[in-house]
Amino acid sequence: MVGSISNGSNYAAGASAVIRNPGESTQKTAGRQSSPAECETCKNRKYKDGSDEMVSFKSAAHISPQASASKVRAHEQEHVSNAFKKAAQNNGKVISASVSMQTSVCPECGRSYVAGGETNTQIKYFNEENPYQKDKKASDAISYTGMNVDIAC
Repeated sequence: MVGSISNGSNYAAGASAVIRNPGESTQKTAGRQSSPAECETCKNRKYKDGSDEMVSFKSAAHISPQASASKVRAHEQEHVSNAFKKAAQNNGKVISASVSMQTSVCPECGRSYVAGGETNTQIKYFNEENPYQKDKKASDAISYTGMNVDIAC
């Protein structure tokens, strides 16, 4: 550019850029409204848990894009821990527990981040008072009797 001083960013000399995310890149990529350092969307993004369990993020809270993966993963682990605790307290067994993470790209600055997560658990409960469970147990006892007999005596 003739007559202007380059400061390493895409802004002309004298233009003031508001740094909303200190420590982030001030490079504005093509097709984006702002750089990661100036991104209003990333600065104001909040996470909130929508489940009925007592876990973190029951009230909306900000997480930086750099920390979103570890914070969301730790939050979803709370749900998995709660499932194991619930199963242990109610004579159950966790059959499966899976966590899926959703990622997204900020429309303003183009930075990718973890947008959220979902935990799915299956718990099998053993009800010894259920007549069907009692019949199944009796049936299993009959069918497995004599499977491991030592005839050498």
